[in-house]
Amino acid sequence: MCPEFPSDHRSYPLSLKQSQGGAGLPLALFILVVLSLISVAIAFLSEDSGQRFGLEINSMRAFYAAESGAQVAVHRRIPPSGSPAACAAGMVSLSFSAAGLSGCSVTVDCESATAGGVTYSTLTSTGVCGSLRDEARRIVQVRIK
Repeated sequence: MCPEFPSDHRSYPLSLKQSQGGAGLPLALFILVVLSLISVAIAFLSEDSGQRFGLEINSMRAFYAAESGAQVAVHRRIPPSGSPAACAAGMVSLSFSAAGLSGCSVTVDCESATAGGVTYSTLTSTGVCGSLRDEARRIVQVRIK
């Protein structure tokens, strides 16, 4: 046996026993809490990102629905043959069932005004996709003479 390492732990000096208080458990708990807070924050950011992506998709779909409604209204107002449709509120009202615009609807309102002897029609097409929190609404205006 070496004389500088006593085999009996009771023979250690008192100051050496007090300095071995142990900070491992509080440090480990602190690290666990910090890591769990980081993981919760990442989960919230991921969920928020997913919701924003869904809203962006519905926004694009609503824009394309509004564009389609405006094109239908222009075709009805200025047909290649036949008489033009009357300009009125609710001139076009459609619900889409095609794969890209399924669940979307569009309403087109028409207003006429005369300036300098020329009649102008303003078509306001409103496309709506989604429901409740995921609803997106886009408006496209077209002016024709």
